[in-house]
Amino acid sequence: MLQVQDNMGISGNSTSKPPAFLLTGIPGLEFVRAWISIPFCALYATALSGNSMILCVIITQRGLHEPMYYFISMLSAADLGLTVSTMSTTLGILWFDASEISLDSCIIQMFFLHGFTSIESGVLVAMAFDRYVAICDPLRYTTILANYRIIQMGLLMIIRSVVLIVPLLLLLKPLNFCRVNVLSHSYCYHPDVIKLACSDTRANSICGLTDLILTTGVDTPCIVLSYILVIRSVLSIASSQERHKVFSTCVSHIGAVAIFYIPMMSLSLVHRYGQSCPKVVHSMMANIYLLLPPVLNPIIYSVKTKQIRKAILSLLTK
Repeated sequence: MLQVQDNMGISGNSTSKPPAFLLTGIPGLEFVRAWISIPFCALYATALSGNSMILCVIITQRGLHEPMYYFISMLSAADLGLTVSTMSTTLGILWFDASEISLDSCIIQMFFLHGFTSIESGVLVAMAFDRYVAICDPLRYTTILANYRIIQMGLLMIIRSVVLIVPLLLLLKPLNFCRVNVLSHSYCYHPDVIKLACSDTRANSICGLTDLILTTGVDTPCIVLSYILVIRSVLSIASSQERHKVFSTCVSHIGAVAIFYIPMMSLSLVHRYGQSCPKVVHSMMANIYLLLPPVLNPIIYSVKTKQIRKAILSLLTK
């Protein structure tokens, strides 16, 4: 009798803590995975080459060693991190049908994915502050945004990400997973993982909500406030031509904010309230959320920032 109970206990543990999760590619389109991989490869190649080129020109061109370009390089580094953190699992599914991932590998992927997302959000706040100082207090621009302050801001973004993400992921280890462990995306996403747990996830939910408040909940109002102050300052300028010139310096940053926050908030809403949506919608939203910013940010800054455009053209024509 004791042996039977032991066997039942072992069986219960094996079903409550399975060794792996199954990632999902694009549901319903498994038979054309090889073809779908072509645009995905093109997007990943664009993201990697574009952000690497932005980093290269800012590092090598001394004329771009200014606060605004340092923040752009930080944004490109975060975009590269986001791209690399999901590329292996996404292409692994599309090329080799490699959909299985262990819990530990899942946690490592989430550390980089959510970590770089938090860093990118922080960089966008720093860039909004950069625009505020440049427009509202230009005479003190180089003093306020000295090199040591930019380094401090960068370190603060990294520390915030680590401090917030590590406890969130450590809380996953004690959970029991006793359902069919099929994730909704081609990568591990924290809200998606905790949905599969059959044990109490209140601590995970509270920690996740706290992280959301301390990142998006803090960063978004800071960006909005900085632009309210910028708009108020710009409207006080008499010349419409000068107003247009000043506003044009903010267009790239506004575009970067939009393509980062809109897909992220849309994916969060789909996870919370879109259970009735087709699975393919969840999958497409998840891929757009992580691929759109790394692909479009280098294009936006290359097109709208004259100095970066000239530096890239000179690098390519050498």
